[in-house]
Amino acid sequence: MKRRQFVTACAATAIAASYGGVASAAKRLSTQGNSMILFKDALLFDGYDTVGIRNVLVEGNVVREVSESAINVSNAETISCDGKTLMPGMIDCHVHVYISGLGRQPRLGLPTYYAQYANKFLRYILDCGFTTVRDTAGGDHGLAYALRSGFLEGPRFFYGGFAISQTGGHGDLRSEDQHTPLCACEHHNHSLIAVMADGVDECIKAVREELRKGAYHIKIMGSGGVMSPTDPVDKLQFSDAEIKAIVEETVRHGAYVTAHCHPDEAVLRCAILGVECIEHGTLTSKSTAQELVKLGTFVVPTLSVMGAIMHDGREMGISQVNLDKLSAIYGDAMTCLETMKNEGVKLAFGTDLLAEQHTRQGTEFTMRSEVFSPIEIMRQATSNSAELLRSKGKLGCVAPGAYADLLLVNGDPTKDIDLLASNGQDLSVILRDGKFIKSGA
Repeated sequence: MKRRQFVTACAATAIAASYGGVASAAKRLSTQGNSMILFKDALLFDGYDTVGIRNVLVEGNVVREVSESAINVSNAETISCDGKTLMPGMIDCHVHVYISGLGRQPRLGLPTYYAQYANKFLRYILDCGFTTVRDTAGGDHGLAYALRSGFLEGPRFFYGGFAISQTGGHGDLRSEDQHTPLCACEHHNHSLIAVMADGVDECIKAVREELRKGAYHIKIMGSGGVMSPTDPVDKLQFSDAEIKAIVEETVRHGAYVTAHCHPDEAVLRCAILGVECIEHGTLTSKSTAQELVKLGTFVVPTLSVMGAIMHDGREMGISQVNLDKLSAIYGDAMTCLETMKNEGVKLAFGTDLLAEQHTRQGTEFTMRSEVFSPIEIMRQATSNSAELLRSKGKLGCVAPGAYADLLLVNGDPTKDIDLLASNGQDLSVILRDGKFIKSGA
């Protein structure tokens, strides 16, 4: 068995063991067997706007009916909402389920440990109201299969497999004095989150390999990053020819490319070369934002991870080199975010919180609220993110035929975004795929 296959198999097995099997899940989801659920008299945010008081009927795992009038069914479990807000389950478009520690290089030698962390991460984020996540480097088929098999309780899982990085790029986690191959067996040139590819042929092969393993998208490292040890954060990565080849190969398969980019030049370059989504986009200028609008390119800003590292990165063992890289871009992040808002760039919701920082999920709402209104943030976390995931009409909305991923909020988050920033404390109901994750709290 190849090493990567072994890692995946161990991860799925460990996740199943850590959760204690399906019986434990069934105990927690006490009302899982109901085939119809009626939400009565809810203030409905449908993923786009607040549309007033509505009744919503769920049948199986989909929304069957949304009505201003009473819905008369005899065999549905009825939840009287009394004006509480019913909204779609939220979507986090930038997570890393296997990055379990900071201040040290993640290694491939502890697959069961990473699986245990993924289990903890996914259960926590689901309890915060995120019924869908997109893993943008590291998440794999083994974890997706474990989730589909019901071995653990977690959100819908869109994964891109290994990100693709040039040698010495943002995905290369070796220090300057480390000259050994990334993998001791020398058969796979990859870290925990990325595969190294140099030259057009290697890039094409890397894309084909991740798509073979079921990746929903392909991620490339288009610029330097904060947490990688050797690449300047403001420098471009990959040649034009390499990026074009990656995009062409991915699009031919029917998927899309997203790119890690901080500097403005990297954002513009990747968008022009056919990349459909930019991760971070921290230093995006007005002229670049205008070009993103013309091209229809998405951006997934990730403010909370920057705030978390600035706050306690030193205590977590993050090096001064990494902290200095973050300081170089952090001060302009809010200004550039406001620029993208003013120019009408399509923005999705992402956090990028790493390791123990994942418990700060709510800070993304509070930080974005410095620029956006509550309803703008809610759209980013629902319908906008669903569009990015190519799931418009199925996720991120409350409409007939959509998946029954729903939240009942104790109040009106369009007026008070802190209701969504409280990491699930102000959610009385969480429904994922028509099954209760939380009910009556």
